[in-house]
Amino acid sequence: MSLITSEIQKFLDQNKLGFVATVNSDGHPNVSPKGTIIGWDDDSLAFVNIRSPDTVNNLKNNPYIEINVIDPLLRKGFLFSGTCTLLNDGVLFEKIFTHYRSIGVTSMINSIVFVKLSKISSVTSPLYDTGMSEIQMKSKWKKHFEEL
Repeated sequence: MSLITSEIQKFLDQNKLGFVATVNSDGHPNVSPKGTIIGWDDDSLAFVNIRSPDTVNNLKNNPYIEINVIDPLLRKGFLFSGTCTLLNDGVLFEKIFTHYRSIGVTSMINSIVFVKLSKISSVTSPLYDTGMSEIQMKSKWKKHFEEL
């Protein structure tokens, strides 16, 4: 069964910024923004290590990860949970590296974080519980960002 549906893949194609949660060796959480998250196949994600020393060090000690990607206007998104493999070479590394170059990533890629997913959950704003529609939500946040 595919965890990443066509709806989720389309969402990831449109919303690039996600927040990655890892745990350091002392058990403290670390949350770091990542702008290169992609759905790689039916049950995995990837992102590149451009400048992520804490994230990478944490994953070397503990491969569990959660990634939250939210549409900033609709206030909807997904929470991805899984385990990581750090890729520095090999066939899969080369395929993913080539993909990133083909979509315009020009930054130095130090490694690739490959996430095998175990679970995906929907995330929505509590404002939807009050009856707010997507159109109203988008309008509210669009106005907010225009006023900044």
